[in-house]
Amino acid sequence: MKIYVGNLSYQCSEADLEKIFGEFGEVASVKIITDPTTGRSKGFAFVEMNSGGAEAIQGLNSKEIDGRVVTVDEARPQVKRPPREGGGYGREGGGGGYGGNREGGRGRSFGGESRSPRY
Repeated sequence: MKIYVGNLSYQCSEADLEKIFGEFGEVASVKIITDPTTGRSKGFAFVEMNSGGAEAIQGLNSKEIDGRVVTVDEARPQVKRPPREGGGYGREGGGGGYGGNREGGRGRSFGGESRSPRY
């Protein structure tokens, strides 16, 4: 059974989780999710258990680990997401700018015509 563990302290290690969950059954693997750039924990993990998973969820959900109340629940299947587009706002046509026409708003005209001021 794969178990989601959320709201972990950043100091919590995989060895700590293996010990804690090991009290409920046989732990197959522990994976704390980290930021790929900094290597810092994102504050959640997945624990895979061969036995005792339901008991671990029951016994550890809403309990305090390393000073934080954790969320422990059965992991949901990973949803396949479309790849992200690089840069910009993720849509065609660019973004930002002031848009609209180029005639300005101060009585100027770029077409060679002169405009009289409005009173």
